[in-house]
Amino acid sequence: MDWSGSGIGSAIRRWCAGEENWVDNRTVYIGHREPPHGTDAYILQKYPDNRIISSKYTFWNFFPKNLFEQFRRIANFYFLIIFLVQLIIDTPTSPVTSGLPLFFVITVTAIKQGYEDWLRHKADNAVNKCPVHIIQDGKLIQKQSYKVQVGDIVMTKENETFACDMVFLSSSANGTCFVTTASLDGESSTKTYHAVQETKSLQTEEELDTLNATIECEQPQPDLYNFVGRINIYHESEGPIARPLGSENVLLRGATLKNTKIVYGVAIYTGMESKMALNYQSKSQKRSAVEKSMNAFLVVYLCILVSKALITTVLKYVWQSDSMRDDPWFNMKTQTERRKNKFLSSFTDFLAFMVLFNYIIPVSMYVTVEMQKFFGSYFITWDEEMFDDELYEGPTVNTSDLNEELGQVEYVFTDKTGTLTENNMEFIECCIDGRVHVSQAISNGQSFYSHIAIDFIDAPVAVVDRGREDLFFRALCLCHTVQVKREDQTDCPKQDQQNRRSSVYISSSPDEIALVEGVKRYGYSFLQLRDNYMELENAEAEVERYELLEILSFDSVRRRMSVIVRSESGEIIMFCKGADSSIFPRVKEGKLELVQQRVEHNAVEGLRTLCVGYKVLTCEKYEEIHTLLQNAKLSLHDRDRKLAEAYDVVEMDLDLLGATAVEDRLQDKTAETVEALQLAGIKVWVLTGDKMETAAATCYACKLFRRTTQLFELTTKRIEEQNLHDVLFDLSRTILRQSDNLRRDSYSGFSQHDLHDYGLIIDGATLSLVMKPGEDGNSTSYKDIFLEICRQCSGVLCCRMAPLQKAQIVKLIKVSKEHPITLAIGDGANDVSMILEAHVGIGILGKEGRQAARNSDYCIPKFKHLKKLLLVHGHYYYIRIAELVQYFFYKNVCFIFPQFLYQFFCGFSQQPLYDAAYLTLYNISFTSLPILLYSLMEQHVSVDALKRDPTLYRDIAKNALLRWKLFLYWTFLGVFDAVAFFFGAYFLFDHSAMTSNGKVFGNWTFGTLVFTVLVFTVTLKLALDTHHWTWMNHLVIWGSLVFYIIFSLLWGGVIWPFLNYQTMYYVFMQMLSTGPAWLGITLLLTVSLLPDVVKKVICRQLWPTAADKVQEMLRDKAGNVTIGSENNVQTLLEA
Repeated sequence: MDWSGSGIGSAIRRWCAGEENWVDNRTVYIGHREPPHGTDAYILQKYPDNRIISSKYTFWNFFPKNLFEQFRRIANFYFLIIFLVQLIIDTPTSPVTSGLPLFFVITVTAIKQGYEDWLRHKADNAVNKCPVHIIQDGKLIQKQSYKVQVGDIVMTKENETFACDMVFLSSSANGTCFVTTASLDGESSTKTYHAVQETKSLQTEEELDTLNATIECEQPQPDLYNFVGRINIYHESEGPIARPLGSENVLLRGATLKNTKIVYGVAIYTGMESKMALNYQSKSQKRSAVEKSMNAFLVVYLCILVSKALITTVLKYVWQSDSMRDDPWFNMKTQTERRKNKFLSSFTDFLAFMVLFNYIIPVSMYVTVEMQKFFGSYFITWDEEMFDDELYEGPTVNTSDLNEELGQVEYVFTDKTGTLTENNMEFIECCIDGRVHVSQAISNGQSFYSHIAIDFIDAPVAVVDRGREDLFFRALCLCHTVQVKREDQTDCPKQDQQNRRSSVYISSSPDEIALVEGVKRYGYSFLQLRDNYMELENAEAEVERYELLEILSFDSVRRRMSVIVRSESGEIIMFCKGADSSIFPRVKEGKLELVQQRVEHNAVEGLRTLCVGYKVLTCEKYEEIHTLLQNAKLSLHDRDRKLAEAYDVVEMDLDLLGATAVEDRLQDKTAETVEALQLAGIKVWVLTGDKMETAAATCYACKLFRRTTQLFELTTKRIEEQNLHDVLFDLSRTILRQSDNLRRDSYSGFSQHDLHDYGLIIDGATLSLVMKPGEDGNSTSYKDIFLEICRQCSGVLCCRMAPLQKAQIVKLIKVSKEHPITLAIGDGANDVSMILEAHVGIGILGKEGRQAARNSDYCIPKFKHLKKLLLVHGHYYYIRIAELVQYFFYKNVCFIFPQFLYQFFCGFSQQPLYDAAYLTLYNISFTSLPILLYSLMEQHVSVDALKRDPTLYRDIAKNALLRWKLFLYWTFLGVFDAVAFFFGAYFLFDHSAMTSNGKVFGNWTFGTLVFTVLVFTVTLKLALDTHHWTWMNHLVIWGSLVFYIIFSLLWGGVIWPFLNYQTMYYVFMQMLSTGPAWLGITLLLTVSLLPDVVKKVICRQLWPTAADKVQEMLRDKAGNVTIGSENNVQTLLEA
């Protein structure tokens, strides 16, 4: 069989040659039309329909799937095992006591998750059934969205949302369209998309239906900002034409069409393969330090539970070793019981004791913690002080699992541009061939310039070359991706007074807008891009047209961009602009030293600089470049790498024209925020891609560095003079020696804070050397020395950083031996990697898109809001949840330890001390609401005090309230209270007639008395810990106690006589009818609560915390105000 001309043979040759990784690509047949004979074979491929499924369950799998997911949680699985043990063997408590709380937790969670999933089903149906117009047989027909298939040609009208991911074919705006992607990445600015030249002329349904073309593209990827593909267009008269497709040619599902009447596109990814659906996938789960402590405490209590069960099991058999106790006359064993295997019997008894004591594990704690985190997160979104009037947006909580982690941050890693600064660029000056150009004044619409030689250069003034100046201004007008829109097309126009047109410049980069607007001061204005021609108005008010041949797009690795244009005279020019570090090495001609000195001068002043160069291309040279770029663009495999290699070849041998300087001002209250974070004991690192001088000036402005800061540099320049090993060890010796001297001198009265002020500056290249493994494959030594240096520095600046290096820095600190809690904050896509790497990721609602905000755990409008987020909200969250966790373990020790002691007085017979109803409802009803409300409302100090005194944050650093010392204190306090309950009741009422008729209390009355003291003690303990009282606190604390009394009366048959058959009939009423019981309850409550009160008084007097001092100060201040008011009243009365 001859396959030489067939599509199968072509595919085999490609596969054998290894040209492309064809398995990772797909072929889409536009309009489902077969390609012409002799081309690739028509292989019908099956793709999913356009149905969106965001729901998790179906009607049939909800119960099994939901139960499986819930029982994957260790606590739920543990209680399920306990419940099954109660069902299988004879246990001292009813299965209801474990089954009912478990059923409650499972049911509440299932209802919540089921309701949320029902809402998702409802939303999915609304989306999947919305009408969509497609072209079929040359006609426009309407279908429901879920019926759209890959290959369909879809029509979208203005203000409609795209129904699927599709390649842009044509539009009513001559092959361009404007789109907003706010629902995808939150970016509200309008983006421009382009159709390929060969399809943009197809304007009618009939013309589009005749299109015979295929699209080869990558398989679905979640990346919203990258796309690799090519379109092959077949003609009868000539061979197929291949054109590259990139992200600028793809319209994504969820985006909205703006300012364009009609757009046609071919569906390439549908349904759950669309990029929007692929981004539904949640980020990796982060666990807080509190959750880790909680799990560790749980393991300890599991060990305590097993120990109790083992001890009581052994003591039971020791007790029964006496035959009179093992087989008494009133409870003689049967023959079957006597023949029962001893090992099996002891194992059954062990399980029975496990069931009896299992309530020491607080199953309801997990539910309470989840509710506290969920409801507590709303306090951030409701905070009016964190609402930004300019953006008209407030903070957003993307995950509530890390609320308490906000109170444990030790390192803050922040981006510079758009995070510390406004990312609102203002053009300041330009330098052309070493001469500074500043627009001094504007009069009658005419700009006056001053051509001043650079003051610090000792060189003669050069002759002004107007030709190079004009070329520089043209470069600024042409080398960009700015779009121009009329006033009626935008919501917020800017007046272009010089051209007498109402227009606005739109770009994803604020730098580009600043440069295009700034060059207007010199008489040059960019007018528009139309039909692949760029138009500008020169200083003589003449319109110049340049054909746009190529765009070499900007990326964060190259840090430059270029355009290749053809002038009206036919001259082909490549203009290139970028960072000085990426332009200077590629310069062949030009006054490099003069421009470099001005760039360094502007960087010290904190200005952002860009360098501009150009080169003239011959027609032959351009054809070579065009071929090179086209081959790279048409590649479906490793396109980014091949383009980068092509750009590297093209952007060489530049003639340097000059440089620009724009200013990016600090955001409001940035310096105040950085200073507050440092006072709170948080170390702030700035990670930026800017050059060192610019970033250092910003660090001084925001008070990360002060004039007294001793700066150490770890940069490429120093590494060239001295090897890395020597530099690191020199810095280490210097800093550590000064730190040792400082510690020795700390007793002489000097302030350690004032003296110990070091700063470090490191660049990306040096960081790569520090992180790079040595010849022995180990870089640990360099990393350790670097970390030791950083620990002694109050601030660190990392400049010239790539996005991946930012994440590496965060990870380096995160996994160091102290394991500090890290926070990363940024506003752009280049910050996403470090935001995802840090323990807590904060996104800023910036001007470079919403990628950072989408991938963050929390989102805030401005950097200044970080102060309140950490120092107030984070502080409160940690204080509240730490008390919640400790309190839950404490109250369960108080609950179960009397049960353990009771076994010593009932012959280890597994007799319960409490009634089954009390066992069941203790954690669910009697003690749950007070601690939940406490964990939502408690404020141990006021909001103003936390904002005014950032050092209060240090009190809770390093998980201070959940350390083992405090955990043991709470545990022993619970044991003490439990002993007081049990033995207090035992010795007070032992061998005493408690009722008027001479009867003594029975075991149920004794247990009820202990339980009553227990409930009142743990509730009043929480009341004593409460500093911030509201009407809700009063309601739930006193209401819980009232509810317990009413329930006991109801359960005892006093209110509801139908319960008179059960063992608790009239027990509670009988206990309360005796005076000694009231006296005993009062005495036991006093004895139980007194040690904790005494301990607090002693600690407050001898070892007060910063919070204690603030509370005392506020109390004294309130007292002085009261005394002053009373004196004023007395004076008025005397008058």
